[in-house]
Amino acid sequence: MSIRLIVGLGNPGPEYEQTRHNAGFWLVDNLANTLPGCRLQREARFNGMVAKTSIAGNEVWLLEPLTFMNRSGQSVGALARFFKIKPDEVLVVHDELDIPPGVAKLKKGGSSGGHNGLKDITAALGTQDYWRLRLGIGHPRSMNLQQAVADFVLHRPRREEQVLIEESIDKSLSIIPLAVEGKFDVAMMQLHTA
Repeated sequence: MSIRLIVGLGNPGPEYEQTRHNAGFWLVDNLANTLPGCRLQREARFNGMVAKTSIAGNEVWLLEPLTFMNRSGQSVGALARFFKIKPDEVLVVHDELDIPPGVAKLKKGGSSGGHNGLKDITAALGTQDYWRLRLGIGHPRSMNLQQAVADFVLHRPRREEQVLIEESIDKSLSIIPLAVEGKFDVAMMQLHTA
C-alpha cells in the first residue's frame, strides 16, 4: 500500500489564498515546486489543479480542488475513480483546528472532526479509510480569541502562527516520500517526534 494521490484542501480565489483554511493548498504548492518539471494545471474533468509527478520512484497525482471546500469530494472522487485509486492510496492535506500551529500529524481514517472538506471527501469515496495529513492552525478558543471558527479559518494567520505553520509544512514535506513508499510507521514516527 502506498500513496498515489495527494490532495491539498483549500478554497479557490485570491481572497482565500492566504487564509488558514488553505493550508492544504500551501503544502501541495510547496511540494510541486520541489519536484522537477512538476506544474499544477487546471483540469476541467476533475474540477481542479492537477499534476502527475514522480516521488520516490512512484507515479503520484497532485490535486487542488477548485470547488469550494465543502464540495472537495466532487474533485477527489472524480480523479480517484478515473485513475482507479483506492481510498487507502489517497492522502488529504488539510488545516486542523485541534492541533496548534507548528504541529502536523499523519493518520488514517477517523471522523471528519467537523471539517466540511473531509465530510464531502468521505461521502465521495464512500469511506473514512483514507490518509490525512493534518496541519495545525490552532483553535480560536485555545488562543483566547472570541472569533467564530468559520471566521477564524477564513482569515490570515498572525505572523508568528504563519512561521509555525510553514515550519510544519517543511517537516511534512520531508515525510511525503516515506508515505508514497508506504512506510507510514516511519513517516509518523519522524513527523510526530520531530
